[in-house]
Amino acid sequence: MYLLSSACVKAGEIALIHGASGGVGIAACQIARAYGLKVLGTAGTEEGQNIVLQNGAHEVFNHREVNYIDKIKKSVGEKGIDVIIEMLANVNLSNDLTLLSRGGRVIIVGCRGSIEINPRDTMAKRSSIKGISLFSASKEEFQQMAAALQAGIEVGWLRPVIGPVYPLEKAAQAHKDIIHSPGATGKMILLLK
Repeated sequence: MYLLSSACVKAGEIALIHGASGGVGIAACQIARAYGLKVLGTAGTEEGQNIVLQNGAHEVFNHREVNYIDKIKKSVGEKGIDVIIEMLANVNLSNDLTLLSRGGRVIIVGCRGSIEINPRDTMAKRSSIKGISLFSASKEEFQQMAAALQAGIEVGWLRPVIGPVYPLEKAAQAHKDIIHSPGATGKMILLLK
């Protein structure tokens, strides 16, 4: 909810969720589909791509393929993408800006370093880049998210996908695994005993 409301999405728009096979990406796909968006996703493995398609995406692209950006451009045509949910901005942001429609928005959810971009890629299209963090959400926003997520689960359009599960004492290993995995397949869970 927070991701898409931050992007001011409208039904009928096109959304691209980068890293759509992870826990946040899967939820973003399900929510975007429920909002009436055309949903595109990326994933790095065949298993991840299948999960993305099973969870709301109309199309999925392998972000490990050299020419996947060209495939996305071909899919959306000249109009471009209205909203991009970006999980790894330090790798993808420069390309994201070339994919946007006029007035398109990139919502940055994750980043592991810096990147150089050309601001002109935002100027001609009047596009914007917005960073968000769950930690900066207000109490009112948390309450709104909780109500919407609860309703989505009750009605059935929000279905969490559980990925790898680790006991809490293996948290360091879980962190290493998520950073070095070939691709995500759902939300990683740490179990408290």
